[in-house]
Amino acid sequence: MKRYGQVIRVKPERYEAYREYHRNVWPEIVELGRRCNIRNQTIFHRDGLLFRYFEYTGDDYEGDMAIAASDPRNQAWWELMQPMQEPLESCAEGEWWADMEELVHTE
Repeated sequence: MKRYGQVIRVKPERYEAYREYHRNVWPEIVELGRRCNIRNQTIFHRDGLLFRYFEYTGDDYEGDMAIAASDPRNQAWWELMQPMQEPLESCAEGEWWADMEELVHTE
């Protein structure tokens, strides 16, 4: 299992809509995450930043993320979410959520 932390901005004028969508995440999106070996996913918010934590339990992260990216329902979800988000300036070309470096983990 590998832990991931990611960060992105939420546009202030879109925060309430973003929060409402995530209170009612489409069941197909949750199930797709499970099929793609995503566990314990959580999104936190503070001062316009969204922090996403999840655990990946599979053995082909790139392959599972390609499956998720090609899913039509997931693409529809992204079409709704992306106008509400703004990647960090430090993101690489094509990177949306910025991966974070894990510095410490305790059990």
